[in-house]
Amino acid sequence: MGQRIAVLGAGPMGLAVAYQLAKDGHKPVLFEADDRVGGMTACFDFGGLEIERYYHFHCISDHAFLAMLDELGLAGKMRWVETKMGYWFQNQLQPWGNPIALLKFRGLGLIAKIRYGLHAFLCTKRNDWTPLDNVEASGWIRRWVGEQAWEVLWRRLFDYKFYNYANGLSAAWIWSRIRRIGRSRYSLFREKLGYLEGGSTTLLQAMKAEIEALGGEVHLGAKVDCVHISDGQVNSVEVAGVQHVFDKVISTVPLPYVPHIMPGLPVEILEKFRALKNIAVVCVIAKLRKPLTENFWLNTNDPDMDIPGLVEYSNLRPLDQPIVYVPFYMPGEHQKFSEPDQVFIDKVRAYLQKINPELGADDFIDIRASRYRHAQPICDPAYLDHLPPAALPVRGLWVADTSYYYPEDRGISESIGFGRQLAKDAAAC
Repeated sequence: MGQRIAVLGAGPMGLAVAYQLAKDGHKPVLFEADDRVGGMTACFDFGGLEIERYYHFHCISDHAFLAMLDELGLAGKMRWVETKMGYWFQNQLQPWGNPIALLKFRGLGLIAKIRYGLHAFLCTKRNDWTPLDNVEASGWIRRWVGEQAWEVLWRRLFDYKFYNYANGLSAAWIWSRIRRIGRSRYSLFREKLGYLEGGSTTLLQAMKAEIEALGGEVHLGAKVDCVHISDGQVNSVEVAGVQHVFDKVISTVPLPYVPHIMPGLPVEILEKFRALKNIAVVCVIAKLRKPLTENFWLNTNDPDMDIPGLVEYSNLRPLDQPIVYVPFYMPGEHQKFSEPDQVFIDKVRAYLQKINPELGADDFIDIRASRYRHAQPICDPAYLDHLPPAALPVRGLWVADTSYYYPEDRGISESIGFGRQLAKDAAAC
């Protein structure tokens, strides 16, 4: 007879945990505080368009994601598109993302270009990340590419993504981001990215439906107030004042929430969770009457823009109107995160009109801002050494989030792969 197991959080990892448990004959009960599944992949109604609050894309190396599509009968809804990159620098929009664009790039010397290109190429060829695990990222990049390429192509990305944490990041973590995009290429000159017809909600709803069809439960608007622990063992999950008894509990909520909902954990474990830092995001999404550029990615280095780049999503997934995402990343404790949405919306209007002066005020059909306090962990060198094991020293309790597949960056595929293995490990104990 299968086990009755609580799963906390219905992002891609939580859904994958519940899916695997149900598939293996167990009884998962999934609790999600939001009114929809998906976490950072959740969609919303943007003036009649169902679309993600935060942009997502897929690479040809996203094996766990593609395997899930096959199992759910969704492989036929996957589409691959050749995309372009651009760079906004010195008030010019320049091509980017391939060797010819690098050689023609205005604002960088030849030696700096060669060093930058060699570093990026070798990152895509590296498979063993462990030598980079204890290395600090900004110094590692500067040693490879030199000061000029660092200043032009890298520094603002670090400054406007990580702020005061910019000089203490793991080189292995940054390397994994370079490699993932580099390996999305099917030649040195051509990049191929993917999208799912209907967006992420196509996968999310199919996973939810399959969990329920296999006997699992999904409870939305169900914020977990406490996971009760006694005598070194988990015994119940409290939701809205009601305690639910389970054989085991698997949490996939962001780690900073864990001390609040699991105060009965050993003190040394609680301190490890409290010491972790996260980046927050305010992501502005704009619906336009005309395209901004022809690029999917657009990196920016502009003293008037406090962003490292933006994504013109409609240049990947065809839509009726152009859609642009502009994410403002910052530590959650930074004063900017407390500024009202309108401040960020006004900035985006100005930035987009600077990049494309043909955009008038009436070309903005709709514009919204979404916030996520714990969007991304800040991974310092030897990051995994700072984390408690996913199988906590409490019988029947597992805790993990996107931090646990370091050095890989957060992603749908990585969350699915990790979540499925986590479910198997927990059920087997």
